[in-house]
Amino acid sequence: MLELPELENDREVLADRFAGAQITGIEVTSSKTFQIDAEQLRKEVVGAVVWFVERRGKHLLFHLDNGKRLVLQLTGAAYLYIGTLEDMPDKSTQVRVKLGEQILYLIGLRSEHLKLMTVREVEELFGGLGADPLDKKLTLKRFIDRFAKKRGAIRPALLDTNVLNALGSAYVDEILFRAELLPDAKIPLFEPATWERLYEAMHNVLKEAISNGGAGDFPLTADDRHTGGHKQKFRVHDREGEACLVCGSTIDKLEQSGRKAYYCPGCQKDL
Repeated sequence: MLELPELENDREVLADRFAGAQITGIEVTSSKTFQIDAEQLRKEVVGAVVWFVERRGKHLLFHLDNGKRLVLQLTGAAYLYIGTLEDMPDKSTQVRVKLGEQILYLIGLRSEHLKLMTVREVEELFGGLGADPLDKKLTLKRFIDRFAKKRGAIRPALLDTNVLNALGSAYVDEILFRAELLPDAKIPLFEPATWERLYEAMHNVLKEAISNGGAGDFPLTADDRHTGGHKQKFRVHDREGEACLVCGSTIDKLEQSGRKAYYCPGCQKDL
């Protein structure tokens, strides 16, 4: 799974290792991975310095000193690994980025999930997306305003990328549990206190998951013991039939908008 906490964990590690590093080589082993040919990519990227690494929604952006941005989208089974020629992942890699003595391996990428873009192209790509849940500009009032046109259940609305970006099923389940709200709680019935609980729960759940390294399946380096540390801390997600750790009720599941939603019938309510 790759949601906001997992990508933020990746961003922190990449920024710590590669901010200020020069790209000394790049190898594309799958022509379907990139939108330009490998030779043009090498001309544009090799020799450039990574100024910093940014996360926007579910994308990671490498800001280069030549004004370009390497934009990476990690979905499905895709993941990153940092190693050397001797310390390589045991799965085939689509892209290898050499930064000094270290190599960033990109594994399991889908077509068009790595792009070289200008600043203008980046702004066009992300301009129509919803707010980032951890954006400091997303105050409680602005958070509530983003749901103003919603009349249905809260869970599908939280997953709507036009409302909020970078949330997925796992953390929405956990956020709703922390906010004591059922997945099918109706938005028009929410009271001010309901919105406050939901807003606070979103921040607390995401920040705790980030501090624990997210719930990713793959370590970023051979000695990485931090990534994935939050996987055992889920309270309801993927725990159908197990006892709630808070009230003892049995965790239940429902199908909602084609997705599985996990919840505690004892802890969660309509308001």
